[in-house]
Amino acid sequence: MTQSLTLALETSCDETSAAVVANGRTILANIISSQVPTHQKFGGVVPEIASRKHIENVIPVIEQALSEAGTTLADIDAIGVTYGPGLVGALLVGVATAKTLAFALNKPLIGVNHLEGHIFANFLAHKELQPPFVALVVSGGHTSLIHLKDYNELVLLGQTRDDAAGEAFDKIARVMNFPYPGGPHIDNAAKQGNPQAIAFPRAFAVQEGENKFAFSFSGLKSAVLNYLNSAKQREETVSIPDVAASFQAAVVDVLVMKTIMAAEQVGVDKIVLAGGVAANSSLQSEMAARTTERGFKLFYPPAVLCTDNAAMIACRAYYQYLAKDFADLHLNAVPSLKLGCR
Repeated sequence: MTQSLTLALETSCDETSAAVVANGRTILANIISSQVPTHQKFGGVVPEIASRKHIENVIPVIEQALSEAGTTLADIDAIGVTYGPGLVGALLVGVATAKTLAFALNKPLIGVNHLEGHIFANFLAHKELQPPFVALVVSGGHTSLIHLKDYNELVLLGQTRDDAAGEAFDKIARVMNFPYPGGPHIDNAAKQGNPQAIAFPRAFAVQEGENKFAFSFSGLKSAVLNYLNSAKQREETVSIPDVAASFQAAVVDVLVMKTIMAAEQVGVDKIVLAGGVAANSSLQSEMAARTTERGFKLFYPPAVLCTDNAAMIACRAYYQYLAKDFADLHLNAVPSLKLGCR
C-alpha cells in the first residue's frame, strides 16, 4: 500500500499542535505546545493571548513535526486544519497557515470539524475500530452524542442545551480553589470522597421524547455553588473530596445513561468516548462497567489523544481526503460542517 502522509494543524483553543500521520492511522509525529502555564494565572483561557501565542508557536511546531516524522513538506499529500468550533482568533491562525501551505505546495486543503476530530482520535488508538458506533464527545466546550454510521456519515443525536460537562468541571473547580484546568483536580479529589454524600441533581435526565439525548449542566453547577455558598454562610466545614465526588457522580451518571440509551436506540454494539473529559477516571470506569453489563464494546483514547491535538485532525482529514472532500482555495472557501442532524 502506498503511504499517504497528512500534515494537520490544531489551534482551536490553547494548544498549538502539528502532526504528521501516515494512511490516517499511524502517528509519525504529534507535537503539542500547551499554553496552560500562560493562562493559569487568569483561571482560564484568554482568547487574545491564545491567538498571539499561536502565531508565535505555529511555525516551530510544524518544523518539529516534520523533523520528528523524518519527512519534508514536499512529501506531504494533504493539509488538514481545524476550522471550528473554537476561539475565532485562535482558529484563524491555523486556517491561515494551512491555506498558505496548501497554496504554496499545491496540495489539497481539508477543513476539519473539531468535534469530529476528537471522535477520530479513537481510530489512532485502536487500529481494529471500525464504524458504526455511538460516540460521546465531552469536553470543555461540548457535550454531544453522535452516531457515526461510516467514516464520512455522522449524525448528531443530541447535545448540551447550556454548559458543557467540562465547563461545569472547570467552574466548580475554580470555586473550590483548584488551579486551571480544574477537571483533573476534581477527578483526583473525588477519589478520596463519597459520591453519595450529597444528593446533587441528575440534570436533564429525561428518558422519553425528542429531548432524551440532550444534556444540561447549568442546574447542577448552580446546585453545587449554592451548597458551597450556604455552607460558607453558616460557617460549616465542607468536605472538598465529598463535594467533588458527589458532583462528578452527578455528571457521570447522566453521561453514561444517555450514551447507553443512544447506542441501544440506533442498534450498534460499540461505544467510544472522546474529548478532554473522556480522560476522567470515573467516566471511564462507570462506562466500562455499564457497557460490559449491556454487552457493548467500549473504546477511548489515551489521555494525550483526549485533549486537543493535531493527530486526531490528521486522521479525520485523511478520510475526507479519500472522499475528495477538499476546500476550494481558488474561492477562498472553508467547507461547511459535515456533522449532520437527526
